[in-house]
Amino acid sequence: MLTQILNGRILTPQGWIRGGSMIIDGNKIIEVSNNELHIESARFFDAAGCYIVPGGIDIHVHGGGGRDFMEGTEEAFRKAINAHMFYGTTSILPTLSSSTVPMIKAAVRTTEKLMAQPDSPVLGLHLEGPYFNKEMAGGQLPENIKDPTPMDYRPLLDSTNSIKRWDEAPELPGTVEFGRTCVEHGVLPCVAHTQANYHDVRTAYEVGFTHATHFYNAMPGFHKNHEYKYEGTVESVYLIDDMTVEVIADGKHVPSTILNLVYKIKGPDRTALITDALACAASDSQTAFDPRVIIEDGVCKLADHSALAGSIATMDRLIRTMVQKVEIPLGEACRMASETPARIIGVDKRKGTLEKGKDADIMMFDADLNLKCVIAMGRVIRNELPNHVVI
Repeated sequence: MLTQILNGRILTPQGWIRGGSMIIDGNKIIEVSNNELHIESARFFDAAGCYIVPGGIDIHVHGGGGRDFMEGTEEAFRKAINAHMFYGTTSILPTLSSSTVPMIKAAVRTTEKLMAQPDSPVLGLHLEGPYFNKEMAGGQLPENIKDPTPMDYRPLLDSTNSIKRWDEAPELPGTVEFGRTCVEHGVLPCVAHTQANYHDVRTAYEVGFTHATHFYNAMPGFHKNHEYKYEGTVESVYLIDDMTVEVIADGKHVPSTILNLVYKIKGPDRTALITDALACAASDSQTAFDPRVIIEDGVCKLADHSALAGSIATMDRLIRTMVQKVEIPLGEACRMASETPARIIGVDKRKGTLEKGKDADIMMFDADLNLKCVIAMGRVIRNELPNHVVI
């Protein structure tokens, strides 16, 4: 059966269509136009007063619904994924913090199984570590952090196609070989948990490190050492025009002024919004997977208050933060939540925008940016429209 969405404002790559129509057949969008004629045989969504935008693509998320992806089980994965889908995430890269090889292998098996299922929201696996600078560990488990060695990572990369991105501190020995090996396997190497200077970042960029993980967090900015001043990782990333970044837009990890600065310098084409959410996100839980972590002031922190340790954000909150606190246009915020992350991980031919032939991944917000409806691959995940569905 065809599905038709009418009467809302539809965000397309060309701009907003006011009062247009979107037609879905199965899991694909087959038409987006300004034709308001109702197809009598179609299932009908009345989106009057709503903004209709692409579904969110979260390329950095550790868990939700009370479960963490580090558990590695199908049950934990499904619970966390479903929790985030209710809040607008229609595609996801489950993320592991610095983990042991057995933990990674367990997550790989689960990821492969879920990716193989029809209309799966799982796009692959994201490994955040364990190859980090110990001085910038933040919420990472320090006992798991180490330097990259080929005998460690190459067998993993040879064994699966499910790993899509892998984060590393580029000042570590072995970075160039690690980056090249990732690229050879179709994996995006990313700069993270680092004290890298411009030379380090530039060298890494030349071998494939084209993306910076949770920009501004777990990396230094401009600083002074004795009488001299030096660029930090932040300025180094800014200086490389084509590098993309991701920001935790929960209004806690990065202040609104800095989110605005990232938007002005990198722009929506090179900035992705991420939740970096932990297990307690999208749930009533007040307990994190990691016993060192507490929830306070609407964010996850290490109990000693030495660092933030992840968020409790959901996709809809990211968009509200960027529009209501950072004061950027809704269309730009939605591009940063969908189109840009789709391009960063190479799925933009089928996801990230609302246009003919793309996957039917959709969010609908009311005028106050409250999430009212979520559709993933043509399947209704959440529906709170006043005149919801008429057959």
